Amino acid sequence: MNTRRLEKFREVAQKRQFDLTVILENVHDLHNLGAVLRTCDSVGINEMFILQTEESLQQSNLKLGKKTSSGARRWVNVHYYTNAKSCFEHVKNQYKQVYSTMLTDDAKSLYELELTDSVALLFGNERYGLTTETAAFSDGNFVIPQVGMVESLNISVACAVALYEAFRQRSAKGFYTDNIQLSPQKQEQLLAKYVERHEQKDKRFYTNRMD
Repeated sequence: MNTRRLEKFREVAQKRQFDLTVILENVHDLHNLGAVLRTCDSVGINEMFILQTEESLQQSNLKLGKKTSSGARRWVNVHYYTNAKSCFEHVKNQYKQVYSTMLTDDAKSLYELELTDSVALLFGNERYGLTTETAAFSDGNFVIPQVGMVESLNISVACAVALYEAFRQRSAKGFYTDNIQLSPQKQEQLLAKYVERHEQKDKRFYTNRMD
């Protein structure tokens, strides 16, 4: 590995955000999954969660976005669940708040959320949104303000808008520059993982399947 590539890995490891994540429920389109994965990587997210409770999706979407994730699957850990309770036990053990995208009367604007805290953002599928079961695990709802006739955005677009608002807030507090959250030791551990993945010849998906 050349020096320039190694320094890129070191910079990425330093800026990873271990208290920000995304949960996707029953997303059908593999291109949407791949697009969300790329966005997660671009804002420094270390892991994301895919929850597929629909039986028809549980095999087809396991190898997420092979042709659409542009290699981002190597650098973002993916936790794949088929059981909502198990998924949210994992999430809530690591993240303090879960905010979901739902059009409810008490939903806040995305721009009212404090996204520099430990938070998971939950998105439903392209047609029906979140299931009632999954929505019950949310601590609050948010919407992305819009002024057009259409009331919703494509799932990958909505996720990108929300994550870049988190990026904006975190950048303003120096989370990517002079207020780095990871200790030097954890940065080195993460760097070692990136080097290992880079050197592997096979194209693994780094997807942890759980029930």
